[in-house]
Amino acid sequence: MLRCVFALLLVLCAALPAQAQRVFQANALRGELVVTQPPEALLNGRSVRMAPGLRIRNPLNMIQLSGSLLDQKLAVNYTLDGAGELREVWILSQAELAKKPWPTTPQEAQTWVFDSTLQRWSKP
Repeated sequence: MLRCVFALLLVLCAALPAQAQRVFQANALRGELVVTQPPEALLNGRSVRMAPGLRIRNPLNMIQLSGSLLDQKLAVNYTLDGAGELREVWILSQAELAKKPWPTTPQEAQTWVFDSTLQRWSKP
C-alpha cells in the first residue's frame, strides 16, 4: 500500500510544471531594486519608500521579507501606489528577465502595447 501511495506521489509531482508562469499587471514596470534600510530602498538608483503592505515575491512566487534582501541588486518588476511608494515587487527569474522589451517608465507603459495573455510588451 505504501508503495502505491509513493508511486502516485511521484507521478503527480512529475506532472506539475517546474514553475508556473506568473501573471504581471499591465502597470508593472521593470527596474533594479536595492533594499537599503527598510522601509527605505533604492529603485533605479533613486530613493523610494516601501509601502506598509508591500509584497515582495521571489522567483518561485513566494513572499520574501525585505530584511532578507539587504544590499542585493535585484532585477524586478514592480508597481507603485498612489503616493509613489513600492506596492508590489516580483524578483525576476532569468526567463522573466529575458522577456523584452518591458517598460521602465510610466511614459513607456502608456505608449507601448501590452498583451496580457502572452505577458509581452511591444513598441508601436
